[in-house]
Amino acid sequence: MSVTSSALSKSKNGDYRYGKNHIKASQYGIHPRMISRNALIVIEKLQRQGYQAYVVGGCIRDLLLGKQPKDFDVATNARPEQVQQIFQRQCRLVGRRFRLAHIMFGREIIEVATFRGNHQQHHNERQSKQSDEGMILRDNVYGTLEQDAERRDFTVNALYYNPQNNTIIDYFNGLQDLKDGKLKIIGEAKVRYQEDPVRMLRSIRFMAKLDMFLQKASDLPIFQLAPLLKNIPPARLFDESLKLLQNGYGVKTYQLLRQYHLFEQLFPSLIPYFTEKSDSFAERLILASLTSTDERIADNLRINPAFLFAAFYWYPLREKVEILKNEGGLHNHDAYALAANDILDSVCRTLAIPRRYTAVIREIWSLQLQLLKRNSRSAERVMSSPKFRAAFDLLVMRSQIEGGDIVELAAWWHEYQFSNEEQRQKLLQEQHRKNPPIKKKHYRYRHNKKTKVRTS
Repeated sequence: MSVTSSALSKSKNGDYRYGKNHIKASQYGIHPRMISRNALIVIEKLQRQGYQAYVVGGCIRDLLLGKQPKDFDVATNARPEQVQQIFQRQCRLVGRRFRLAHIMFGREIIEVATFRGNHQQHHNERQSKQSDEGMILRDNVYGTLEQDAERRDFTVNALYYNPQNNTIIDYFNGLQDLKDGKLKIIGEAKVRYQEDPVRMLRSIRFMAKLDMFLQKASDLPIFQLAPLLKNIPPARLFDESLKLLQNGYGVKTYQLLRQYHLFEQLFPSLIPYFTEKSDSFAERLILASLTSTDERIADNLRINPAFLFAAFYWYPLREKVEILKNEGGLHNHDAYALAANDILDSVCRTLAIPRRYTAVIREIWSLQLQLLKRNSRSAERVMSSPKFRAAFDLLVMRSQIEGGDIVELAAWWHEYQFSNEEQRQKLLQEQHRKNPPIKKKHYRYRHNKKTKVRTS
């Protein structure tokens, strides 16, 4: 983990002044001008109305690490309804499990959360509810600033910044942990993971993204509690899977998920395709697709989650296709359609992939069949598909893994797409000479006509 030179510097008397003290943020290179202007407006309005309000969480952590935060969250002692009363039409209340206020500034949304309190003191199910396994199902218990800090997941995320006096509030030595590169759960790790099993996935994401190590006490319970992820709604797990694999550190995240036995909780149907040496076609294609995604993010290029899932499940699809063809006697096209249904139904039971992505996944898979056809009519139709580039990228990755005829196929399509019209016609003619179309036999059926016998 790299820390900016100005961040985490000592105070004048040589100590870091941790604990409940308000620490001068300027010592760590943090100034109000680094905060979103809209977040500052939200805090100023809340404080003007007599409420406490702070910028909180990952944005402060990222600023200390010299990174640009994606968004800025605010924590306050104002209730969601009170926040809405202040901002009126500009505010929208969201969530049932966690009641939040979203303040809209055009495209930017400032998320405002009310300080969370202790569940032990509340028995009203409308405010607080936990499952038999200890998972928090409803969390609208409000409390103080210190209680809110206790309820946060990691020490490095429990940092509060007040732009009015440029101070950081740090209750759990999060600044020191950030300096040491240590990721540490606040409270007893086993209990915190039971309260929200997704915290196990968040620990993996932060380790990969921030290049931090997980403290041993926070590390060991994951191996025991990993199956609790089965209790998380599939829609939430899908969102978390995107945060994990599309954060620019997908390869490292994947390796950590495998190491902590969390990958099988998200992608259980892929496990039969893994080997002890991690060199199966499926595993190599997963790594190739994640490497490509990481590179595209680094180059600020667009990414689509559908491509990752199409690559992840390509070889399970192929196996299912062969089974349907051999056992069911289905044609290639029908086998692909049925296999795609079975695979996606299985995946969506764990990760609720939205239909807008499953439709693209099907199209990428279908184009793998279309890419086999190299005649003038098919080639132009395939090239005109909006998902051609994604399908071609998958073809190239497959060629690097499988070798054989698919290498020549990928090379042909590479040359075809970057050629002019005359060159394309030559490529098609050469392909026609190499593999002339099979002529269908036409049978002529003779009909015996009965001759009429004339009688006199």
